[in-house]
Amino acid sequence: MHRRRAGRSRNHLPAAACFLLLGAVVTVAGDAASGAPAIVATVCGATQTPNPEAFDVSFVTTLEMIYQNVTRSGFGAASSGTGNSSNSNSTVFGLGQCLAYLSPTDCQLCYAQSRVKLPHCLPADAGRIYLDGCFLRYGARNFTADAVDASDTAVCNATGGQPEPGFAASAAALVGNVTEAAPGAKDYYYASSSESPAAYAAAQCWRSLNASACAACVASARDRVLRQCLPGAVEGYGLNAGCVVRYSTRPFYLAADTGGGGGDGSSSRHIVITVIASVFTALAVIGIAFVWTKMRSRRDDLHDDMYGSAEIIRAIAASHLSFKYDELRRATDEFNQINKLGQGGYGSVYKGVLPDGREVAVKRLFFNTRQWADQFFNEVKLVSQVQHKNLVKLLGCSVEGPESLLVYEYLCNTSLDHYLFDAFKKNALDWERRFEIILGTAEGLSYLHSASEIRIIHRDIKASNVLLDERFRPKIADFGLARNFMDDQSHLSTGLAGTFGYMAPEYIVHGQLTEKADIYSYGVLVLEIVTGRKNHNSVASSSEGLSLMALIWKHYNAGTLMELLDPNLHEQCSKEEALQVFHIGLLCAQASPNVRPPMWKVVEMLSSKGKLLPRPTQPPFINVKGSNANGDSSGSVSLMSNSDKSPFSLNQLSVSGMQAR
Repeated sequence: MHRRRAGRSRNHLPAAACFLLLGAVVTVAGDAASGAPAIVATVCGATQTPNPEAFDVSFVTTLEMIYQNVTRSGFGAASSGTGNSSNSNSTVFGLGQCLAYLSPTDCQLCYAQSRVKLPHCLPADAGRIYLDGCFLRYGARNFTADAVDASDTAVCNATGGQPEPGFAASAAALVGNVTEAAPGAKDYYYASSSESPAAYAAAQCWRSLNASACAACVASARDRVLRQCLPGAVEGYGLNAGCVVRYSTRPFYLAADTGGGGGDGSSSRHIVITVIASVFTALAVIGIAFVWTKMRSRRDDLHDDMYGSAEIIRAIAASHLSFKYDELRRATDEFNQINKLGQGGYGSVYKGVLPDGREVAVKRLFFNTRQWADQFFNEVKLVSQVQHKNLVKLLGCSVEGPESLLVYEYLCNTSLDHYLFDAFKKNALDWERRFEIILGTAEGLSYLHSASEIRIIHRDIKASNVLLDERFRPKIADFGLARNFMDDQSHLSTGLAGTFGYMAPEYIVHGQLTEKADIYSYGVLVLEIVTGRKNHNSVASSSEGLSLMALIWKHYNAGTLMELLDPNLHEQCSKEEALQVFHIGLLCAQASPNVRPPMWKVVEMLSSKGKLLPRPTQPPFINVKGSNANGDSSGSVSLMSNSDKSPFSLNQLSVSGMQAR
């Protein structure tokens, strides 16, 4: 008997391997790290783009345009860029789709993983990546109607021993069933299972194909996976340009009532038992991890291998920076929710009152992972070494209790975003205060980049990380993602970290970090401050369906930028003052990092009245359009500009490494 099911994939692949396939580089990945969806295969084109910088910008914009549709419906296709010759063409086409058995949240996680990994193919002019549950592809030509091509392949998993007798025949029959049914099924997806021996299979085509192209695609993938993977492999993938076919000994999708056939009670009981066992196993693992973490946090040599943290602990304990854990717990009234000021990527911040009457902000971090511990010690090391009027002052920390705490000066007006994006509170931000925030933030960044003893890149400049004191003077906060440079370093190669929507395109694509990434983020922030609009939700709020960057660029070229000035600022500043700030924001947010001005130059430009400024070049992401631009919700829409175009809300998402926060 066969039953169609849907659910979350749990794949384990063999050790990583690389091989050449018809001129394209194909990588078969191993297990996913940190619970991220496993990479099944990556195919990179053999030809490099002739204009890498322009191609990179179009690449990021295209993937931005795909994301919103993927998170809404599981599928998205888009293109961006222009060019009239082979030397100047920067057009990039893209397509992304989640397999139907993924939940919306798992789809977002899968897309985020593919989004971070696919740029590894650049500067190749084409690439695709197959993950355990989703697919993402880009190229210099329109491939969206391709069902098969020369890079189609199969991936077989022969680990875990030989399959049970009869499995090969059962799996082959299932693969035949699902590939026959998929072209006529909803969203071109069909899955089925059988017992004795247990076997599972699914097939899905991309929604850009028609039914006949889907039928050709799954037939080709079926023949390849059966020929190359059976009878010896316990799992096999047929990976084509337009579809995926998969079989396995494991239920890689969860149960769902599809009406696709009968199925007896033993099958249902088997799945229920499997799920319950998995839940109890997960709870046991969590419990063990929790106990281990508690014990580990109390060892003197807790972080001997984490950026020299053992030495830091001893130094802090002997310095004026050290606070007692119990003192801070009492100061925050046992971390009472009433005192909670906000939620960050690595913990919560609470207001506290010390015994001497001082008000402080206590950042509460749990050592749930190695990464979080690293962020804590990184922040202690960096912030304790920098002092500037526009940087939040670190008063100390606690490293003795069950969790580690950072203690900062308390700023009564919280963060800029609480005022700037609130229809009533923004009245407190007149032109004079906004200009002071813009200038002060620039001065703080200039100090970090070039005036402090250590050269620091913040990596997460945004409105919520600019705090305001009682006079609304700005102070840059949250150095958990910051990185310092050696004097002889031109850049750092790091995992992706920051907030989408504020992240520079070259950093998203290549992961090479320079001060120019902060400058781009600052430019976006400046444009938000003068317009009073969030970068991430301007598509939804615009009658034209344009992103904030596109809207500003359109009005800049038309000479009508004053129409975008926050209405609250009318009559508070001259046209020249407003246009100068718009202009500086655009200069900082240019697509090419080489033409963005350094922050010391930005401070100089803001402080000089009437000085002639260079003409800005086009910013990235201006081709991002929302569904308001036309009534077709199935068209290309905007993506992952982590402000509101990213997983989990979807645009205040910040990410570090592969993980969203």
